[in-house]
Parts: sequence; structure tokens; C-alpha cells
Amino acid sequence: MKNETFEQGEDEQDLFEHFNIVVDKGQSLLRIDKFLMHRIVNASRNRIQNAIDAGNVLVNKGVVKSSYKVKPADEISIVFAHPPRDTEVYPENIPIDIVYEDEDLLVVNKPAGMVVHPGFNNYTGTLVNALAYHFEQLPTLPGNDGRPGLVHRIDKDTSGLLLISKNEITMTKLAKQFFDHTITRKYIALAWGDIEKAGRIEGYIGRSLKNRIIMDMYDDDEKGKWSVTNYSILERLGYVTLITCQLETGRTHQIRAHMKHIGHPLFSDANYGGDKILKGTTFTKYKQFVSNCFDMMPRQALHAKTLGFVHPTTKEYMEFEAPLPADFDAVLTKWRNYSLQPQQ
Repeated sequence: MKNETFEQGEDEQDLFEHFNIVVDKGQSLLRIDKFLMHRIVNASRNRIQNAIDAGNVLVNKGVVKSSYKVKPADEISIVFAHPPRDTEVYPENIPIDIVYEDEDLLVVNKPAGMVVHPGFNNYTGTLVNALAYHFEQLPTLPGNDGRPGLVHRIDKDTSGLLLISKNEITMTKLAKQFFDHTITRKYIALAWGDIEKAGRIEGYIGRSLKNRIIMDMYDDDEKGKWSVTNYSILERLGYVTLITCQLETGRTHQIRAHMKHIGHPLFSDANYGGDKILKGTTFTKYKQFVSNCFDMMPRQALHAKTLGFVHPTTKEYMEFEAPLPADFDAVLTKWRNYSLQPQQ
């Protein structure tokens, strides 16, 4: 069984848990609710039943009822909207890159691969565990149990700047800035394709109906939340383009879903189709070149480079930048070199 934790973005939506199960070849016919009770830890029959009733349990990509009997080789996908999680944060001595710190807040440069806050199956090794070790106590907001000090989040495999509050007053004031969309957030991204000009992507973003672990764009507010990303061109590199994205809203996977929506998925983004060769030649050398780039950066090419806000105490506008991490920089260098070569 593959158990995959959905990593939250900056949206304030609840954390989702997503499970994929391929039924064993020797499995006898068994009601799906009973089957799942035996296969998923801490999942009560009532919780499973609610997921089935909500259409969040799919068998071979189709919605089923509780009476459905699983059979060998069935592919089951389950999404729980409110996973059980331990809200106690355990301090861990994990090094963190602190870009700025004062009595009220700190700015952290998070590496790719680090989960931001504890969740089901991720109780340790997170940024919040590291923060709990470095500080005696960090504040929480209502409904934010287990995520002390966090007023926003970025995905596990996205690198870059995060703003952390050290007290309740600062927490509340910073949260208001995020709510009012007055925070400056600029990301650097490498996207597939030759993007012609700067643009603006807007629309309602919500869970995909086909794969609840990713986000899709919709044309009405019943299916999602309003989202806006402005992007501009930094560098054209032939089959990929380096862009900067400035967020007006902070929805889960916003940039990743927006870029896929306009036909330019982020390079090496597995969930949004960017981990395949989408542009370029059919030559073996090119395929090997792209494969090497994927190996160097096996995650989406997205970095939270710039973070600006008004300090809640001093009222001063502050802005910070984080350089590209080594994997992103190395892949970018390879594409620059490749783009300078004569193309067949």
C-alpha cells in the first residue's frame, strides 16, 4: 500500500490524507468498508463510511457504495478530509536557515524536501519540530493546532522563504496581512515551453475531481476559491522558460496548478505532469539531457525567492530574498548551456 500525505500549500483549507491501495491477488471478496478498516491505521468504520458517502473512495477511478466488494487487483483511492493527527509538537534539534530574527518574528529559508508542519505520518522531522526546539513556545491561531507560529505554508518540495511569528499579537497582525493579500510573495519557477510574454492567471481553484491530491481550475465559486497569479519572463531557454510569479492570493498548489492550466507545467513537477519531456526534440542525447536534469532536481522547479511585509511592531516594510538552492541552480545552468548549443 502506498500511503501519501498531502502537503499543504498556503491555503487555509484543512489538510487532506490520500491513500492508494492495490488489492492483493489473493484477496477474497469483502465489503469495501470492512476491507479499509483492516488496511488503514486509525480509520474507524464511521470515518470510512463518511468518506464513501462523500464520494471520496474510488475503485478503479469510479465512485462506489459501502456494499461494494473488493476483488483482486482493484485500485482503491481514498481521501479523508479530516485526518487524525497528534497536535502535540515534539522538539527536535534540526538545523534551520534563519534569514532574519527579532523579538517578534523570524524569516526562515526552508529547504526542498522538508515538511512544514506535523501531520498524519509526519509527526517528526518538520520545520515546526525544529522551531519548537529553538524556541520555548510559539503561538497558534484557532484551528491551527500542531502548527505553532505558522501564518502561511509552502509545499514540501518547494524551497524558499517562510514567515514565522513568535507571539500571539504578531501572529494575528501577520495573519491579517495575508488575509488582505498585502504580503509580497514572489517565486522563481522553471516552466515547460517557450512562454511568449508576461501574463495574469485568474480563476477558481479547487480539488481535482479525478485526483483529489492535486488542484484544478474551475469557472464558478462553488467548486473552488478565487486565485490570481501574475507572471513575467526572466529568461527564455529554448524548451523551458524561467519566470517569476507574484501571488495575489495564496491557494494550495496555486502556481503549479495555474501553470499547468495555461499549458506550461513546472519542470520536474510529477503531480502536474512536468516530470515528462513536454517540449523538445526526439534525439536520444536530448532525452538523456532532460533525464539528467530530472535526476538532479527530482521535485518541482519552484522557489519562494522574495517575501515582503509590514513589521507588526515597527510598522516598517521589510523585504527578504533567498538565493536559488543548489539543485535548482545546477539545473538552470545546464539549461543555459544547452540553449547556447546549435540545435538540430
